[in-house]
Parts: sequence; structure tokens; C-alpha cells
Amino acid sequence: MAFVKKLKFETTRQRVVVSPTTTIKRNRRRSNSLATFLSQLKFSIVRSSSRVSELGLQTRRKLDISNLLLKSVNEMSLNNIWIRRQQCPCGDWKCYIRFEGDESSCLVTKSELDSSTTTTGTGSSLYDNTVFMPYVGQIFRTDDEAFEYYSAFARKSGFSIRKARSTESQNLGVYRRDFVCYRSGFNQPRKKANVEHPRERKSVRCGCDAKMYLTKEVVDGVSRCWYVSQFSNVHNHELLEDDQVRLLPAYRKIQQSDQDRILLLSKAGFPVNRIVKLLELEKGVHAGQLPFIEKDVRNFVRACKKSVQENDAFLCEKRESDTLELLESCKALAERDMGFAYDCTSDENQKVENLAWAFGDSVGAYSLFGDVVVFDTTYRSIPYGLLLGVFFGIDNNGKAILLGCVLLQDESCLSFTWALQTFVRFMRGRHPQTFLTDMDAGLKDAIAREMPNTHHVVFMWHIVSKLASWFSQTLGSHYDEFRAGFEMFCRAGNIDEFEQQWNLLVTRFGLVQDRHAALLYSCRASWSPCYIREHFVAQTMTPEFNLSIDSFLKRIVAGPTCMQLLLEEVSAAASLAKQIPPRFTYPSLKTCMPMEDQARGILTPYAFSILQNELVLSVQYAVSEMANGPYIVHHFKKMEGECCVIWNPENEEIQCSCKEFEHSGILCRHTLRVLTVKNCFLIPEQYFLLRWRQECPHVAAENQNGQGIGDDCAQTFHSLTETLLTESMICKDRLDYANQELSLLIDRVRNVAPANCLYQP
Repeated sequence: MAFVKKLKFETTRQRVVVSPTTTIKRNRRRSNSLATFLSQLKFSIVRSSSRVSELGLQTRRKLDISNLLLKSVNEMSLNNIWIRRQQCPCGDWKCYIRFEGDESSCLVTKSELDSSTTTTGTGSSLYDNTVFMPYVGQIFRTDDEAFEYYSAFARKSGFSIRKARSTESQNLGVYRRDFVCYRSGFNQPRKKANVEHPRERKSVRCGCDAKMYLTKEVVDGVSRCWYVSQFSNVHNHELLEDDQVRLLPAYRKIQQSDQDRILLLSKAGFPVNRIVKLLELEKGVHAGQLPFIEKDVRNFVRACKKSVQENDAFLCEKRESDTLELLESCKALAERDMGFAYDCTSDENQKVENLAWAFGDSVGAYSLFGDVVVFDTTYRSIPYGLLLGVFFGIDNNGKAILLGCVLLQDESCLSFTWALQTFVRFMRGRHPQTFLTDMDAGLKDAIAREMPNTHHVVFMWHIVSKLASWFSQTLGSHYDEFRAGFEMFCRAGNIDEFEQQWNLLVTRFGLVQDRHAALLYSCRASWSPCYIREHFVAQTMTPEFNLSIDSFLKRIVAGPTCMQLLLEEVSAAASLAKQIPPRFTYPSLKTCMPMEDQARGILTPYAFSILQNELVLSVQYAVSEMANGPYIVHHFKKMEGECCVIWNPENEEIQCSCKEFEHSGILCRHTLRVLTVKNCFLIPEQYFLLRWRQECPHVAAENQNGQGIGDDCAQTFHSLTETLLTESMICKDRLDYANQELSLLIDRVRNVAPANCLYQP
């Protein structure tokens, strides 16, 4: 620490705080899109950087701030306004998730931190392992390469360097560069300020003569290379040890990922000393081992604070205007399309908070495929501060279909509750059987409140994608072994086996007290396969469906650079998905069994291919009939556990302990094997679910009658139901009365003999 105090007496630098948005605030005109604002901000940052260069400042601190903002603007311009959510569901807002592809940056070891300090701001050194003392006559391709080489040598020797004079001419440009020791020369006395007690700051400069001069070699007016014309390694001061030289200003560098984290913590109100301690804990290093010190963090936060505040104020204003324009677009679309529905909420200042919409085709698709709904909340907008939620279903060809979209101001239970209420209202009050989401405490509470009879399931691939962020740093080299063990116990056949293997796993890797392991265990009923086998999820848990959702979302978020374009992109993506024909074709018959030919004539190619695979594999299973009626089915090599199948020939009902039909809606190999053994040549009709059939009766009837029962009738009925819902929610007495009368009305409607029934039993 004494050495750190010594470094505080370095040369006083002129303080210039560059505000890239100052020019914009002076001449601000209302932009029609976020792209216009980004281009203006980029121009202002570049001009501000040039202004710093004209002042002749030696420090790179202020330029780093401008470069950071310029990089962020470029990323928003090129990569649009949407990014993946990084907030961890553990409840600790300081904990965040790195998605697949970023795992390499999750582990930061002490050796990596040490090696990162060898950079001098021009990029990573190419000479970390092969640097030697420079010599007169040594050749370099560029002056930057020479500076990097000399800096690497200085780093290993115990000092740092800086750029001194440069000589240039009109014809040759810069033809000489002087690099000197950071303690070269003497501090020039400055005129004292007119204050009573001026501060006396000592300088680290002591006239050191260590240097390296470069000269450009020019032949026939053409620059070829740079060579060392003078070199001296004689110092008149003590050289520093490795644990001290890393604290020199030239080697103290705040990396981009650390800058983003510091800004986030600072915006949340963390003091600088707490930020430093938190970064040390996250990286797993001892105190004082970061590649920067607390003073660097303080200077960085101070320089960024004004720019960040101005940018936030401008983006807040931009969010308000763009969300209003998006709302106007929804109103215009509702006038053109009678089936389009939208809704929004406003605060006390009449500013739009949440917005939801659904297309008419989505409502029709939900009537057929609304048994399973996927609510994806992967993306959020940093400039607008809004969360994008997309409702998906799965059709009879295994493709993702759009059901609705929502923009939420935050991720609270209240916002999710409004989203679910609005979605159910758009879908004529029908709740899904199963609702699949990411792991989120607020969303979980909202589902339990608004959909008490709906099964909530968490996607397994959401769980797997978070494992590296949760456990890779804690387990280190043992993470791969933990990952393999996790995937193994996820294949547990029953709950007791899962509980036993979970206890063994967390005890083995010392995760009994880990908060993320405790979070996983507390939510096990929502994601563990042995717990959710009885929940109907269709085929949404397959990798193919996940890819279908991912491609759909990328089409949505890849285009919009402003909020107004989001509605158009969603509509275009939904239309494109409809235009793409199913890729599935009927495979040729493989077993020549009657039930295979029967299924081929009823199911879609997608569903038939799944059932056919089960039918082919069923021949590898042996069947043993028990005395009391059930059948025990097991693989002939006994590679899997036994399954119990119950077959009732009178009612043609069959059940299997593996719960595959309850889980996906397609019979498993075990039940198919029992049907074959019992000489049942055809599959009972009730095991061909309507959602997996080639053509649903409802769709066929609508195609024949143009618009089915008619858009006017449907619109009138929808208006009546909305009015009934609104009036019934005023008080509990009205709600009870409405429920009682509706139950009687439904019974009367069912007793009316239909003349032209759209549904076939």
C-alpha cells in the first residue's frame, strides 16, 4: 500500500470531462427513429474525441470514455435495440447470467488478470513470452508495433514507458518517434492558483535517461519500416517488482466487461469501495489483485456519470414518444383488421407502461393448439427499458406459431399478471393446460394466481444454459464432471431416485449451501422430467421446437432499430412462418403392421414419424403378463427400467407408467407392444388426438364456409363477452351471479340440437 500512495504523486493532469451529448442537447430536434439519434450521438462522440486530441492530453482516460460510448452506440446501431436478459432468477440483482458462447469469459483466474495487465491500450501484446531487450538497428513494421514491444519489455523489467516527441515533415509525415521511461524528464513548475492553501503535488519524474528512439526508413520516397536509432536502458531509479509494476498507470486497464459491470453497480447506488470488493468476489481474487485500483474506478465513474444521466434522460423521452407511435400503429391496424386485438396500461401521467397485442389468426390457432403455450421472455430493450414477451403455440406439424406479444415495463409479478390476464382475454377466456416459461419468481407467482388450474413447466434448456454461470466458477475444473452428473440424474425414472441422486450430487461437489443449487431444488417440480411427466407439453421440449422458437425470435429482433418497426417485424415473421410449407413428408412404411398404415392415414407427417419410430422400437421389448392383469414391459437387453402397462379391452383404454401419452399425446413403444401382443391390429381412435391429425374438423368447416360462423357474429359475441367480463369484475356478488347464470346457459346451449355441427365426435 505504501507503493500505491507513492504513485499518487505522479504528474498532475488537466481535468477535462467530455460530454458527448452536449452538442445534441443544444441543438436537439425531434427524431423520427432511434437510428437518427444514434447517428447524432456517434458524430458528437467522434467530435468530442477529436477535441481531446487537440488539447494534447497524454492520458487515455478521457478517450476511453468516448470510445466506450462510441462502441455502445455502434453496437446499438448494428445489432438493434434488443439483447438477451441477463438477470439471474436467484433474486440477487447483482448476479447475472452469461449465455452460451460467453462461458469462456466467466472464469477469470489470477494468471489471466496478470496477463491482462501487459496490454498498454493498443491491444494484447504479441511479445508476452518472447520479448528481449531492444537494440540499435532492430526493425519493426510500424511504430505501434515498436511501442508494443518496448512496453512489453518495460513491463517485464519493472517500469513503464510513454510517448515523448514525434518529428514530422510535409512529405514524409511522422518520421521519428521517441519512447521514454515514465520517469523521464522533470515536471515543469506551474503557475499557482489564487487560493489560500494550494495543493503541492510531487512528481514521479526524476530525469531518467532510459529511452528508445525510432526512425522511419525511406527509400525513393517510399516508407519501408521503422528501426531503432538510439536505445538506452540506464535508469536512475529503482525498478519495481512484478506485484508493484502492475499498479503503474500504464498497466491499469479496466476491461470492457468490467466497465459495463461498474456502470451497472454505480447506477444502482453502490459506492466505489463496495464495487471494487464485489468485483474481487466475482472474479475470485484476493484484495488488491484486480488489474486496476479503486482510484481508477472512481475516475471512470465520475467521467461517465454525466454522460450516462443525459443519455438516460434522452432515451426516456424517446421511449415515451416511440411507445405512443406504436400504440397508434396498433389502433390503425385494429381498424383494418377486425380480428386484431390490443390493450395497454398507463401511469398517472398517461404514459404507456405495458402494451399487448394479438392477431386474428392467432386467436383462431389458439382454439386448436392452445393446450400448450410457451411464453418466451428472452429479450429486453436496454434503450427503452422494456421486456419483450412472446406467446407461442405448437401446431400439428411441430412448428412454433405466434399467439401474441407483450411489452412490459419491468419483470415484476404485477406486470406479468397483467400480461397473463390480457392474453387470456384475447384468447376468449380459455386457459391452456400447460404454460412453459423460463425460471422467474415473479412470473411463477403470476401464473399461480391467474392460472391456478394450469401446469407451470420450466424449459429444461433454460436450466442447462444457466449451469455454467452458476457453478463453473465455484467448481472450476470439476464443472464438466458436475455437468455430466446433472444430466445423468435428470434421466431418473421416478421421484425417489431423483431425490437420492440429487443429495449425492450436491454433497459430492460441496453445493449443499449454494444458493443456486437451493433454487434449483426448490423449483424441481417445474423442470425435473420425473416431476413433469404427467403434464401435457406436446413436443415443445424437443430441440427442434427450441430451434423453431429461436429462429422466429431472431427474425423479430434482428430488424427493428426502433420501437415503431416492432409491430411490422412481428407481423412479417408470422406471415413468413405461414408461407413456409412443412418440411415433413410421410416416410415409407417400415413394419407393414395395420396400425402403422392406420396412423399414416390419420396423423400429420410430423406426428406419424414420431409414432412410427416408437412402433419400430417396440419390437425390441418383451411382455410379461401379471396375474392381476397389468403387463410388465422391458427391453430385451434390460437397458432400461421396466414399465407397467394396463390394458382394458372392454373400453379400449391403455395406460403406461412412463406417461408418454399424457406427456406428448402420442403412444409410447410399451403400449404399442402390448397392443401387438394382444392381437389388437388397430389403435383405439381416442389415442389419435385432434391436435396431431392431418386436418382438424374445425379448420375444414371454416375452409368450406369461407369465414366459418362469420366474422360479424364472432365480433358481436366477443364484444358481449368482454362487456360481461368487465361488469362482472366490479364486485364479488356480480361475479358469483355471472358464474351461476353462465353455467345454466352452457347447459341449455348443449341441449340445443345443432343443424350443422362443426365438430365431429
